[in-house]
Amino acid sequence: MNDTALTVHQTARPHGFATAEHFTFVESTLSDLAVGTALVKNLYWSVDPYHREMMDDVPGGFALDASLEGRAIGRVIASRTPRLTEGEIVFHRKGWRTHAVVTPEEVRQLPRFDGVPLSAYLSVLGGTGLTAYVGLTRIARLREGEDLFVSAAAGGVGTATGRFARLLGAGRLVGSAGSAAKADHLTREVGYDAVFDYHDGPAAALLAKAAPDGIDVFVDNVGGRQLAAAVGALREFGRVVRIGTISQYNTPDAPTPRFNHADIVEKSIRMEGFLVSNYRDLQEELYEFAVPHLQSGRLARDETVVDGFEHIVDAFLGMLRGENIGKIIVRDRTQGTDVR
Repeated sequence: MNDTALTVHQTARPHGFATAEHFTFVESTLSDLAVGTALVKNLYWSVDPYHREMMDDVPGGFALDASLEGRAIGRVIASRTPRLTEGEIVFHRKGWRTHAVVTPEEVRQLPRFDGVPLSAYLSVLGGTGLTAYVGLTRIARLREGEDLFVSAAAGGVGTATGRFARLLGAGRLVGSAGSAAKADHLTREVGYDAVFDYHDGPAAALLAKAAPDGIDVFVDNVGGRQLAAAVGALREFGRVVRIGTISQYNTPDAPTPRFNHADIVEKSIRMEGFLVSNYRDLQEELYEFAVPHLQSGRLARDETVVDGFEHIVDAFLGMLRGENIGKIIVRDRTQGTDVR
């Protein structure tokens, strides 16, 4: 092989907000494949909030001057294993690179569903959708008619949570977002009943106005003041699903607002966090739930697509600044809207 590949490396630890100076693109020559491996040309890449947390000096975090981990979808373009054939489309986690050398154990062969584009396997059918599905069905154990509050509702997990909650028969659906435009999208397109811009005042007051009768479930992607507000608004036997703490990713040393711990006992509230990696056995169940709704048009995909691998760092930083609506995905610019 004489082709070259580009890989993104992290070069320094950020203190506060990450910038483009914390990354570099490294070019390398593709070498001959070893027996038992295959070469994948990546077509779609995922950038996710958890990447920011992994940039810090934490256990299991990204190593400096090494390629970054991440979810990606690509096509096998060369193979020295009978278990992976050329032309096959696969999912893997060796992501922020144009090409990846993989073993069969490192990839998941994607099913083909009529009318479902590949980008869906990184959004509502991928880790983003699985996070929302697990949060609602396994952690919250959502019951029909229950009222929800979702923080960061315009992000990938927030939009998927809203759409899945509607399909599962949720009652009043309330969200928080970072702009009036996002709030409008959520109420007009996703199915939220009320959405407030968290910049507009104290979270507790904004939530009380949006959900005056309280909530049964809080799906928390943010933490901080919105978590404190939600604990106060939860009814008896309410549940908090802890997914992320975006409010602290860039300011980990900032003081965390306190909530009334007595509410946890007095209202019999359950608070539980989870890692979606512990629920990968539910992937097929997610397909069974979501694919028919995608095919019928009842379930839409909320995606912000950025064309060109060279813009992957910009896409990541833009996501941290809240510039996306729904899941942000980077697409190889030569592929058009879909690849089969």
